[in-house]
Amino acid sequence: MIKASLKLASSFRNKMILIFFAITIVPFIVFAYYAYMKSIEGIQNANATFSMSYLQQAKANFETYLTQVNDRINDLIGNKSLQAWLDREPESQEEEEAFAVDMLALVYQHMPQVDALRVRVYPMRPSLYPNYMNTMGVSPQVEREAWFQASSESVVPTWHLTMPEQGLYGRPLLTYVKRFTGLNDRKPRGLVVTDLAEDHLRRFFSPSRRMEGQKFLIVGQDGTVLFDSNENEWTGRPVPSKRFMEISEKASEGAETLHMDGEEKLITYAKMNSEPWTVVSLTPLHAMTHPIKTMNNLLIVFLAIYLICSVGVVIYITMNFTQPVAKLVRLMRKLEKGEFDYKGPTSSREDEIGWLYRGFESMTRKIEALIDQTTLSERKKKELELQVLSHQINPHFLYNTLESIRWKAENHGRSDIGEMVSALGNLLRLSLNQGKDITTVGREVDQVKAYVQIEQARMGMPLRVLYFFDEDMLSLPFTRLLLQPLVENAIHHSIRDNFEKGKVILSGYVEERDIVIEIIDNGRGIPDSVLRQLDSEETDSKAGRRQGVGLRNVNERLKLYFGAGYKLSIETGAGMGTKITLRHPVLENEEPEEAGGIQNAN
Repeated sequence: MIKASLKLASSFRNKMILIFFAITIVPFIVFAYYAYMKSIEGIQNANATFSMSYLQQAKANFETYLTQVNDRINDLIGNKSLQAWLDREPESQEEEEAFAVDMLALVYQHMPQVDALRVRVYPMRPSLYPNYMNTMGVSPQVEREAWFQASSESVVPTWHLTMPEQGLYGRPLLTYVKRFTGLNDRKPRGLVVTDLAEDHLRRFFSPSRRMEGQKFLIVGQDGTVLFDSNENEWTGRPVPSKRFMEISEKASEGAETLHMDGEEKLITYAKMNSEPWTVVSLTPLHAMTHPIKTMNNLLIVFLAIYLICSVGVVIYITMNFTQPVAKLVRLMRKLEKGEFDYKGPTSSREDEIGWLYRGFESMTRKIEALIDQTTLSERKKKELELQVLSHQINPHFLYNTLESIRWKAENHGRSDIGEMVSALGNLLRLSLNQGKDITTVGREVDQVKAYVQIEQARMGMPLRVLYFFDEDMLSLPFTRLLLQPLVENAIHHSIRDNFEKGKVILSGYVEERDIVIEIIDNGRGIPDSVLRQLDSEETDSKAGRRQGVGLRNVNERLKLYFGAGYKLSIETGAGMGTKITLRHPVLENEEPEEAGGIQNAN
């Protein structure tokens, strides 16, 4: 499965399709997603800023309202009649009934000023005022309830939440309980109990109609919801998010996106200054993102159309570009197998594909020409090798015969003949090189010296041949039979007519990775006809072959072995002599034998 997937992905056509989708569809999707996320983020930030501003204003108004309620309650507590009536407990039923009438009238008189659902004044011992308590619809045994006892013992006002099933009005009531004492002493007189209904709280915390599902909460210090603007859905229950409680404990206000009640909500909160409560705004994210749903639907439609158009473009590219390239690939595979006998591809297109087809056809024809040229070169190389091998017939017999001639010449007192025969033997030994193509620069120079010695003996006069070689290059590997033909050419065709003044200079050095050897003479130079025939394919005239065979042989061998960059460089002219530069690469992997001849066979 994996191999099949890799093979599928390696196809040029499939790569083009993948690249096309990568540079068109993927960036579009990424951009659309990025734009969508940034839109959501912008809407959240804007809504969080607006909600926080609204929450801060609503909190300030609510705290002002609570302060006003507390001030009106203090006015009621400061009433001298109320203080007097609660200064002592009733001694008879008639006094308790009179107390009830007077107290209820006083409370009803102050209720509009307090701006609350109900205001009630409880004596410290309600059980002693049964008629008064029953008239208010409260059991005289209320003093046994936990909230009453806690408020009776607290010097600071307390709050008490009454749930619907417990409330007189069938809805939750947030009750403010304040214990008060005498005006001139610290003796507790009673409790003022003020009930705030949800209508009073909704005046300050009302959700926007444009935000579906938005609600406001008032959360107590223990996490209990004291007020829920959405029909008291969570009133009396803990906030359904421990994460929110952890966050709200660390900061007095803030905005977070949390998962609550089964959906993501934007939560803004602010703690009140006068009470240990936290005012909270909850807005579902889907309500905020509703305005961009239409844009998202339009984006999806556009993406579908864009995808269809992209598929069409892919089909067009496949038919007009990748399939022609695939056809070329199949032809190239045939070419790899050596199948040249097929009809080449043709195309009249003027674009890059047409150029590719025509270039492939031209390349095929050039390959065929190069193969033919290589075959011809190999044939010429074999011919040159056969010429060299023709000189290797029974070398031991020749060496032994020459050695016998030298021995007899010396016995008859003809040392000059002996030296000439010895030089000839060395020349043959160095030329044959035990049948190997690679010798050393030193052995090639020794061969030249042996040849010069024979020429001097044959002509009966000295030849001025000078040698200048770096010592460290004499041991470098070198192709045999390259220098002697060039020196022979210089002696016989340049300085032959003036041996007294003529001279030949051989010098060698290493330049970068090449061995450079220069053969310079002060003779009459090389004729232009010979130079023109040096790189020609055929030599027609017999004179041309006689005069240029040495140069041609060396030049051809250098090109065959090392390439056209290593052919001979010749500078010549009438009256200026000749300078031949031979370049030979330094061979790393060859290990030629040290200088020394083949031992005579017995």
